[in-house]
Amino acid sequence: MIKVTVWNENRHEQTNEKVREVYPEGIHGAIASFLKEDNFEVRTATLDEPEHGLTEEVLNSTDVLVWWGHMAHDDVSDEIVTRVKNRVLDGMGLIVLHSGHFSKIFKTLMGTTCDLKWREADEKERIWVVSPGHPIAEGIGEYIDIEREEMYGEHFDIPDPDELVFVSWFEGGEVFRSGCTYKRGKGKVFYFRPGHETYPTYYHEKVQKVISNAVKWAKPTECGPVHYGNAKPLEEIKSK
Repeated sequence: MIKVTVWNENRHEQTNEKVREVYPEGIHGAIASFLKEDNFEVRTATLDEPEHGLTEEVLNSTDVLVWWGHMAHDDVSDEIVTRVKNRVLDGMGLIVLHSGHFSKIFKTLMGTTCDLKWREADEKERIWVVSPGHPIAEGIGEYIDIEREEMYGEHFDIPDPDELVFVSWFEGGEVFRSGCTYKRGKGKVFYFRPGHETYPTYYHEKVQKVISNAVKWAKPTECGPVHYGNAKPLEEIKSK
């Protein structure tokens, strides 16, 4: 069984009544709920827990980490960011959602500003599947329509994705690379755009399907140890 940790800074839920109305159990609670229904072993962690809920014990027993953050990126300890990065390089999957594009961990793994255009105008988003054979797009169809969402627009300052799975179009005219995969070390990273805190996006059946698919895609791949540094020859080297 795939072991998933859903991390959420959980600050909007404490200060914004509208967010509490949409996500009474927190954004992490909503995501954890549908992942549990898909038979993953799920736990949650939040920013204000000791070590942000991401102790070495928790991370070492996590196959895939799901990350949502927005208003408190700077409150995440650099030590914990390094801990998460090292686990990704060692094989743990990472799924970064919505405003997590500005999280320390995503910017660290991307090596760019990860900046973009944005607008809150209650506009329609259509997420087009541009890689229909990709496992993350399984069961989605040609597109996902979301009635109201925050707009993110290009240019999105990220490295070229290893694979581009989704592209969004917004009612105001912008487009956005909204589903991007990367490999970092032994680990796999997926960025998925939708999920503004004041909209019920994480109750959308196809959004849930994408995240569940991404968990399965990002799970660690079993492989032997990788060795670095000075190495003895495997075969006899004959002097000339």
